[in-house]
Amino acid sequence: MIRAGIIGGAGYTAGELIRILLNHPGVQIAFVLSESSAGKYLWEVHQGIFGDTDLKFSDSFDLDAVDVLFLCSGHGKSASFWQEHPLPSTLKVVDLAQDYRDEHDGYVYGLPEWQREKIKGARLIANPGCFATAIQLGLLPLAAAGLLRSEADVTAITGSTGAGVKPGATTHFSWRNDNVSTYKVFSHQHLLEIRRNLGWEKINFVPMRGDFSRGIFASITTDCSLEEGEAVKLFEDYYSGAAFTFVSPSPVDLKDVVNTNKALVHVEKHDGKLVISTVIDNLLKGASGQAVQNMNLIFGFPEDCGLRLKASAF
Repeated sequence: MIRAGIIGGAGYTAGELIRILLNHPGVQIAFVLSESSAGKYLWEVHQGIFGDTDLKFSDSFDLDAVDVLFLCSGHGKSASFWQEHPLPSTLKVVDLAQDYRDEHDGYVYGLPEWQREKIKGARLIANPGCFATAIQLGLLPLAAAGLLRSEADVTAITGSTGAGVKPGATTHFSWRNDNVSTYKVFSHQHLLEIRRNLGWEKINFVPMRGDFSRGIFASITTDCSLEEGEAVKLFEDYYSGAAFTFVSPSPVDLKDVVNTNKALVHVEKHDGKLVISTVIDNLLKGASGQAVQNMNLIFGFPEDCGLRLKASAF
């Protein structure tokens, strides 16, 4: 049994992480740090786990008492955390922020479909961004085959939980409901990791805010010389050993993956263009589920341990 600590425990990703770890057969949660919620029961903030635990949020921690630490605070706060606290030499870390996604300071970029073997031998994991996960899964097979040769145009829509738990002008229900809008056009921060990992700069990304709570639907269009059947086989072969990424023969729906750690990919060919659709749950495969998937790999658990979560058709 490994012991896990969580820093930044009051947000959406931490809530999902706690829910998964409480049901993981090989993990015990040692502490969940949240200065704003210290002393409260976890279920007072994450109501969905009422009845599952009597743990309380803490305002202190002991890094030597845990085997793995999950960093769930905002972007930029992970680097600050390590400036203030020494990193124990044997501690495994999974960072859900963007601070180490360029793999500096010994971190490994934790996209299992791309770097599974490297992750297995790593101690420090930089968990991918949610949009970055969905978009890379739609382009990795082409990049690996040297077939990413023209501009890739991406439009992807995300649920409101992607903006975090703190309310803002564009996340309030009265504004978000029955509404769709674009933001950070061609300038979203996840483009940095996508372009770096794929080795391709010609990726145009239009992010969109959706009027739903969770999930990402990405649509990608790029030139491709392969026939549709050849392209589908390329994707199927690439993901043949993936634990959670599947190539769907039919168009995908967001409901196919919400509340699961799955990613579904669909490939079509139209007038010389490859049209790739990917769907993930932004809080699971796009964040906490993938974080546990990475933890499973570095500790030698089955990759899907604790993560066989089922979607609902309604």
